Amino acid sequence: MPHSTNKELILGIMVGTTGISLLLLWYHKVRKSRKTLNLPKFLSLGSKFDSMTFQDEMYNGQGTAAIFQGRQLQILEKLNELLTNMEELKEEIRVLKETIPKLEEYIQGELGGKITVHKISPQHRARKRRLTAVQSSATSNSSEEAESEGGYITANTDTEEQSFPVSKAFNTHIEELNLDVLLQKADNLRMNECGKMESFELLCDHKEKFRDEIEFTWRLTRAYGDMYELSTNAQEKKHFANIGKTLGERAITRAPTNGHCHLWYAVLCGYVSEFEGLQNKINYGHRFKEHLDKAIQFLPEEPFLYYLKGRYCYTVSKLSWIEKKMAATLFGKIPSSTVEEALQNFLKVEELHPGFSKSNYLYLAKCYIDLEQADNAVKFCNLAVLLPCVTKEDKDAQKEVKKISTSLKRA
Repeated sequence: MPHSTNKELILGIMVGTTGISLLLLWYHKVRKSRKTLNLPKFLSLGSKFDSMTFQDEMYNGQGTAAIFQGRQLQILEKLNELLTNMEELKEEIRVLKETIPKLEEYIQGELGGKITVHKISPQHRARKRRLTAVQSSATSNSSEEAESEGGYITANTDTEEQSFPVSKAFNTHIEELNLDVLLQKADNLRMNECGKMESFELLCDHKEKFRDEIEFTWRLTRAYGDMYELSTNAQEKKHFANIGKTLGERAITRAPTNGHCHLWYAVLCGYVSEFEGLQNKINYGHRFKEHLDKAIQFLPEEPFLYYLKGRYCYTVSKLSWIEKKMAATLFGKIPSSTVEEALQNFLKVEELHPGFSKSNYLYLAKCYIDLEQADNAVKFCNLAVLLPCVTKEDKDAQKEVKKISTSLKRA
């Protein structure tokens, strides 16, 4: 948005606010006066109007009538001026109504809220054909949502079956597996990128049999998160995120002390927030942090949790003053954090699991650069390069690490 347009928006808001304040002030004064003034007393208050001083007043019948008519004229002029101001105020309010939506779009864009829609690749088309069963069975459930008493989004449906938006089985002939074998197989499949979709399909094939099992439910929530990551289409991503979040909410409701339920619910809330407006993004940010802290409480030795918390702290620490001020003004207090806090979480990941991921080393390097500790930044860039590229996140991290390494060498 051009700089001049920004000024027009801000000026429009300031003018509109000033006009409304003046109108309210006038209204309260007049309303207060009406409670106590009768007509003769009102006419005696000539000193309230500077322009109503008459030096040639005569205390006879004709003089009194002339004074009365003069004051009536002055009152009519004031009322006419007031009506003109009200018309101008109405026009300002109309302009404000048109500019406020643009202001929200501007703020959302400034805070990084714009959504990038990716082009559909041939691989996506092939995958989309495989996932037709998923979308056809779950779209109606994910689109009908309402706010529950606990403040979470739940499926707005009537039956127990409808409130659990899971997919139809992919395969006609399903291998009968007991729960432990199924869960182990699903976990093993998702250890590499190409097995995540198969793991998702396997869980969907057994949803009827194990739908009430918490260990199954949080894994299915996680699988929807995997599908979100694998998809390259914005609508498909939104679809997987919404269903996964609803499943995650069901899991934390049934098992409030299960750390994995809180972990994957938090992750899916983060995914859903990518498709929300600024206010909901902030709300989901609070929800993400809340359930991440609960997950850490129940799973204190899980390195992935500290990586996520480090990412959260780093992102919040990078918000500019104006971004924080805008968000706080429009939607209330927002979270605060520091680079030091982010660094401690990334170091905790390395302590629990040395060589956890390229991304963790990347963010360690970023933190040390911000803290002006170049030697430590170089150290973690070198460690990051040594790790293999397994996932798409690894490949993206590798590119960024190379850029950082090059800039550090030039410094």
